[in-house]
Amino acid sequence: MTTYDGERFAGDDWYAEDLSGRTYRRCTFRDVDLTEATSRGTTFESCEFASCRLNASTHVGSAFVACDFRRTSFFGATLEGCKLDGSVFVECTLRPLTVTGGRWSRVTMRAARLSGLELDGVDLVEADLSEADLTGTSLRRCDLSRASLRATTLHEADLRGARLDGTDLELARLRGTRLDLNGAVHLAERHGAVVEA
Repeated sequence: MTTYDGERFAGDDWYAEDLSGRTYRRCTFRDVDLTEATSRGTTFESCEFASCRLNASTHVGSAFVACDFRRTSFFGATLEGCKLDGSVFVECTLRPLTVTGGRWSRVTMRAARLSGLELDGVDLVEADLSEADLTGTSLRRCDLSRASLRATTLHEADLRGARLDGTDLELARLRGTRLDLNGAVHLAERHGAVVEA
């Protein structure tokens, strides 16, 4: 396994590069083209991505932990079982995006455009989705415990089976949002209702 620590990559062309098995710690990527790159079991820890292109890239069982993504494009990318814990996304292109499971706890995606995505089963514990647009997004069976949904748009979103412990849906924008019985009870109780069987 190859490990890179504290290195800087700028303007590199890594088109269709196979990054599998590598580890990057505290590395900086600026204007790097990772279009159609692939990774399996790759680890990026405390790395910075600025104006990079991960378009149509595929990542399986890889980790992007405590990374900073700014103005980076994931157009058409695939994330399968990936860990994004503690990562921050600012002005990034995140759709279309194919996601299968994964752990995104404490991720920050403020004001992100996530509309129409299928994020079923993703662990979003303590995620900051404030002001994000999740219109029509499927969040079935997601763990949204203690997630921040302040001014988050959830119009027509599907939250059936989602865990909402400690999450204030009252702060979100709901219209046509799909909830299961547990979710509906949670929302009613947040509005002061007493639900009795």
